[in-house]
Amino acid sequence: MITITSVEAQNRFGEMIDRSQREPVEVTRRGRTVAYVVSGHDMKELLDLRQRREEAAQWYARFRQRPATGTEAAAGLSDGDVNRLLHELR
Repeated sequence: MITITSVEAQNRFGEMIDRSQREPVEVTRRGRTVAYVVSGHDMKELLDLRQRREEAAQWYARFRQRPATGTEAAAGLSDGDVNRLLHELR
């Protein structure tokens, strides 16, 4: 990735746009990053990734809200019941 100043970006805008088709361009002002210029293809990939990440987060939130199955039945087991089940599994 190349880095150019905001003044260079203004003076060489067409060149910066052409360069961004090959690789992202970092634009700085007073030594700090203020913008990135990326190709349309790269931006689409970033937006697709953001959407997939949001969908995964929503799925996980729904998964966490689901009640755990079998916990009600397990709460009613006595120590003897648990020991008997363990011995049956051996």
